Amino acid sequence: MGTTQLESVPEPKYWHLKTVLSDALDSEFAVGEILPNERELAARFGVARATLRQALEQLELEGRLQRRRGVGTTVAPPRMGVAVGDSEHTWPGTTADTWQTVDADEACAPAAVARLLDIDPEQSVHIVRRTRKTRGQPVAAELLYVPAASVPDLAAIDAPAGPARARAVLRELQRLRLEGRDQAVELGSARADDAKQLDRLPGSPVLLVTTRYCAQGRTAAVSVATYRADTCRLTFGGTDMQLLAG
Repeated sequence: MGTTQLESVPEPKYWHLKTVLSDALDSEFAVGEILPNERELAARFGVARATLRQALEQLELEGRLQRRRGVGTTVAPPRMGVAVGDSEHTWPGTTADTWQTVDADEACAPAAVARLLDIDPEQSVHIVRRTRKTRGQPVAAELLYVPAASVPDLAAIDAPAGPARARAVLRELQRLRLEGRDQAVELGSARADDAKQLDRLPGSPVLLVTTRYCAQGRTAAVSVATYRADTCRLTFGGTDMQLLAG
């Protein structure tokens, strides 16, 4: 990478630097290669480290770079398709479901989820934790919120906690007939628990896919799935939607 004069560029320095770095990633670096440290890069381009960090953060958001614990900043691999349409957010626990069950417990849902469930924020719900992988790589972590009214026959004595409890909640949920669902997608930041599951740093950009499942004329469950956004983009085709992830 050669030195580039940035002083006379009318656009923000970090934005122009991002373009220069992006070109260098295409021509000088291989997938998985570790970038020089911030001090070296800042000196090479004659910019402050704060400017460099802005450019690197933007490239991470666009899926060109990855920051990994104990490794540093590396060149991201090519993207691969991870569908988030009807078949992937069908009734949880069906044969078409591609999520892997982790565990479950009982706690109060976040206020926004409680509103979707139309329950008192102080009311405990079943929270099932699940993960999803593509080609062996974690691409999403999910919290599925299920009120007691949706699984009235759940026997705590049969499955007091952990994966067995999660499977029991999903099994009981299957007794309801899914009448419809809707989804919302927004950009967010990874919480500590999600970041650990997704092999990302806390605060890394993520896409939050909230799915509301309806049965018996009410909201029977709410899923909040956290997808990696550092190497993701959304595409729409027909009635389906895909999230492309690295």
